[in-house]
Amino acid sequence: MIVGFTLIEILVAVVIVGVLALAVTISIATASGERQLARESERLQGLIDFACHQAELTGREIGLRLDGRGYAFTRLGFDGWSSDALENELRPRSWVPGLGVEILRDGRDLRLAESDSEPPQIVCFSSGELSPFLLRLQLGDVANRYELRGEADGHIVLDRVAIRP
Repeated sequence: MIVGFTLIEILVAVVIVGVLALAVTISIATASGERQLARESERLQGLIDFACHQAELTGREIGLRLDGRGYAFTRLGFDGWSSDALENELRPRSWVPGLGVEILRDGRDLRLAESDSEPPQIVCFSSGELSPFLLRLQLGDVANRYELRGEADGHIVLDRVAIRP
């Protein structure tokens, strides 16, 4: 008895494998955006927390200026806010492409900075306090957004919020 496959059976198997590969690719692409958004949100939460600890340790206020391209930490000196002395962890960073950013204070929208000379929207005070804020981050068509909420006592809370279609 000879066992073999017909051309039709082989083509059906190839089509099934192709459909499964497409489904996996689509699910990975969607999960990739979610992971990217989560990673960016967690990084920003950690950096703000680090900046607040540095402000408390050094006795100098550190601010966070957000603009359409990214964000930068600044330090308050005798001549105002300056980012010259901040490097390493607190270096300027760019947003992930396609990231939507919205910042609110006391329920009102704050505008993103338009130049490097503008003061920061968020300030970590040397007393351990933080200017209260709500920062919303959303990436493209990802089904969730992340909200960073800064409390006056210096705590920063990260929440994942489902977006309704």
